[in-house]
Amino acid sequence: MIYDTDRWLLPFKGAIDARHERILQMHKKIAGEGTLADALNNHIYYGMHRDAQGRWIFREWAPNAVKIYLIGDFNNWKRSEAYALKPVGDGNWEIVLDAMFLNHGSLYKLYIEWPGGGAERLPAYTTRAVQDPVTKQFCAQVWAPEKPYKWRHRKPGKRPHPLIYECHIGMASEKEKVGTFEEFRQDVLPKVADLGYDTIQIMALQEHPYYGSFGYQVANFYALSSRFGTPEEFKALVDDAHGLGIAVVMDIVHSHSVDNEAEGLGRFDGREDLYFYKGYQGRHPAWGSRCFDYGKDETKYFLLSNCKFWMEEYHIDGFRFDGVTSMLYWDHGLGKDFVGYDNYFNSGVDENAVTYLALANILVHQMNKDGFTIAEDVSGMAGLAAPFEAGGVGFDFRMSMGVADNWIKWIKELPDERWSMGEMWWQLTNKREDEKTISYAECHDQAMVGDKTIAFRLMDAAMYTSMNKESRSVVIDRGIALHKMIRLVTLATSGNGYLTFMGNEFGHPEWIDFPREGNGWSYKYARRQWSLAEPDYLRYKNLRNFDKAMISLERKESFLDEKPELLVQDEEKKILIFKRKSCIFALNFNPVSSFTDYGFAAPAGKWECVLNTDESEFDGFSRLKTGEEHFSVPEKSPNGNGKYDSTLYLYLPCRCAVVLKKID
Repeated sequence: MIYDTDRWLLPFKGAIDARHERILQMHKKIAGEGTLADALNNHIYYGMHRDAQGRWIFREWAPNAVKIYLIGDFNNWKRSEAYALKPVGDGNWEIVLDAMFLNHGSLYKLYIEWPGGGAERLPAYTTRAVQDPVTKQFCAQVWAPEKPYKWRHRKPGKRPHPLIYECHIGMASEKEKVGTFEEFRQDVLPKVADLGYDTIQIMALQEHPYYGSFGYQVANFYALSSRFGTPEEFKALVDDAHGLGIAVVMDIVHSHSVDNEAEGLGRFDGREDLYFYKGYQGRHPAWGSRCFDYGKDETKYFLLSNCKFWMEEYHIDGFRFDGVTSMLYWDHGLGKDFVGYDNYFNSGVDENAVTYLALANILVHQMNKDGFTIAEDVSGMAGLAAPFEAGGVGFDFRMSMGVADNWIKWIKELPDERWSMGEMWWQLTNKREDEKTISYAECHDQAMVGDKTIAFRLMDAAMYTSMNKESRSVVIDRGIALHKMIRLVTLATSGNGYLTFMGNEFGHPEWIDFPREGNGWSYKYARRQWSLAEPDYLRYKNLRNFDKAMISLERKESFLDEKPELLVQDEEKKILIFKRKSCIFALNFNPVSSFTDYGFAAPAGKWECVLNTDESEFDGFSRLKTGEEHFSVPEKSPNGNGKYDSTLYLYLPCRCAVVLKKID
């Protein structure tokens, strides 16, 4: 158990064991002696389906309703007894229609009456919702094409060290518009494969009424966002990704629901708390959204079946659960410093949410033995990404969110000469031994309007005038050099995986700003300017070249298989050197000084330079040579951790990093 390997958890042994037992009991309640993968099928029972005779069967759960009508383009949106649902017990309603009454593409809604009122609603389990371009209203749509999609490729297998390319379909187009699944499949997926990333993490797949929410204000949890295309087009995207050996992770939002009533689950049958907590606990004070009641069985079944649906229907390989901190704590972690383990096991924790998340992880692994989950949590809850069998919640990975925050802090607040190698090493490698993590220098969060990407923080306005190679700019030279070094050291010190956001690999300029009233509903900044990385006369291409070489090196050497070992932490000269598996990473962050014959203790043998940030193809100054061999000298060095009796001597130019591989 996790308290056997971490003595600081021993005082909480009782709480950890009680949590584990609660989860086991809920698993038994749902699945009996079977599996969650077999027991959870809400998505098959509810919603619109065809039976073996070709009839349409629609069911909904609305216990506060007194009358429900199916309305749509097939009955001129009128309420009539011919389309009235019948109560079938336990708050469930049902209607059975002959095949002739509905067709593929038919639009429909529910009209739900409750004591004292009534309104139009979209079904909770609808798998497709489309927006009218004129009225902007959403309707559910019958989706039953004559020829189901035929999958061509197998799933890509396990990802012990995922290299993740985070992406958003809509803003993946270079044109000022909403991009599509087909455009992404044809234009972007080959770029991801060429760069060497083995996983794509896709945002905003669940239908959301406001495009500018980045997909985080979900209304229809089972519906693939129709603004990007059809279900078949998305399946083709996933299929092609699998054919390229790329896993597909979905950014799933189960942390809250949009407050909208016409499109979402808000006051669905007139009740405030159908799927949500009562009172103030049911409303998120910062997000203006509704908070799920994870203790209610119907809510758990709704969300767990949702996980199964996406994996079953779209062959999703895993999930990155958004907003986990908000789920775990009654105060959503707002304005809270998580100091001390008691924060993770006291009355401030919503144990209902912990149970739900553990069940979701169990379900994913029952559905696909190679499937994996990632938690977005800033609280650092102990055990969150530990195996369930060891008393953990069962996530495969957690986002190492402090890494990106620290890069922002160092770049923003400190001049280069005050960067601390000791603090850098500590912040990049400070991870729990019993949990796996994904590191990133920046994700979509750092690119949003009001913030800045690393490239933009480093170079800012100079990017508008000096990114062509004919220009000489000390600002750009510094920015290019540090951009490469920051990415390399983040990957090389990461716990078990690495992530980048699309376009940031080549230093995409400017921020992300979705169309909204404040910018005149412009798409100018809600796109990716891929063409910047194509011409030889611009520096963006060189940054992309480096990212590709860096990812290729990890895939070839698999250095994430072993923990990093610190060799040198030189605060005076600003040098950081560490070993990982068969590679040595030597980084000179000094802004002005280069060092010849810099000696440090290292394993004896012959070492080859397999990557360096100063190559001309990476827009460097060619002060080093990739392929150059270095031989250790049998002498003790004062620089190093004292473990090795041999010394390596290197030339380390300023603002440069070199990677050596032991070849003999």
